[in-house]
Amino acid sequence: MLKFNIRGENVEVTDAIRDYVVKRISKLERFLEPNVEANAHVNLKVYSNRTYKVEVTIPLPYLTLRAEETSNDMYGSVDLVTDKLERQIRKYKTKVNRKSREKGYKNLEFVDTPSEEVEASDSLKIVRTKQIPLKPMDSEEAILQMDMLGHDFFVYQDAETNGTSIVYRRNDGRYGLIEVN
Repeated sequence: MLKFNIRGENVEVTDAIRDYVVKRISKLERFLEPNVEANAHVNLKVYSNRTYKVEVTIPLPYLTLRAEETSNDMYGSVDLVTDKLERQIRKYKTKVNRKSREKGYKNLEFVDTPSEEVEASDSLKIVRTKQIPLKPMDSEEAILQMDMLGHDFFVYQDAETNGTSIVYRRNDGRYGLIEVN
């Protein structure tokens, strides 16, 4: 079940907008695992040139969905973002199902982790610390996760070796792999 946290920047979130966002994004629940509790963080922005940007982040125990879209219509942006999130879920589920059939994995348990902000010395300041569980997966799934999060690297547990590995995006657009011994 999705709970919504809808915020507006330079725009008042009216009941009509809130209802539309909830109605559209709630349709994603049919793709999620049953009994999953998640918070959908929705940020609506209006720019001076009358364009509307909608950002949605849905952290799930096994995956973080994130999408943003900009258009000349608030409702259109919500539709575009919903379509993008649906494609992400379908792509992830297809790939995971294919991999689990190929490798014969049973159901994997994933754990959600909180993040907290920490400050260090003035010269080297750490502004955020995250604790993450390392999910067993292969490099292809790690690249998919990295791309869906919009990051340049992703740390994971290699399902075959049980070692820690890191995939990263190289400057030439291809991917690299670091295996930690």
